[in-house]
Amino acid sequence: MNKRPLSVTVIGCIFIAAGVIGFAYHVTEFKTQRPFEYGIVWVSLLRLLAILGGVFVLRGNNWARWLVLIWIAFHVVLSAFHSRFELIAHALLFVVIAVVLFRPKASAYFRSAGAGPAQEP
Repeated sequence: MNKRPLSVTVIGCIFIAAGVIGFAYHVTEFKTQRPFEYGIVWVSLLRLLAILGGVFVLRGNNWARWLVLIWIAFHVVLSAFHSRFELIAHALLFVVIAVVLFRPKASAYFRSAGAGPAQEP
């Protein structure tokens, strides 16, 4: 297996941190009177997806790099309903993450990690 590029490690760790911090922040919004309000459930699910994507990016799973790219693309769409600054910031993050995760070194890492050990017939 190829050694994981530092840039992939950084992105994986950022997604894990963003998911954990966001989940911890939003968990305080759960109310005992209405424990399953739809908004908080969706936000929590999105945070868990960030954690899942970050962990499996570190493990070299190809589907995980697509997951984190879709995750940030979703945030670009959400940002369109907020300020122009948020839209630009999320769009730039999307571009940086896409470039980093699909560079030749990163692609080779995801290919080799997905191949796994050779199995005997």
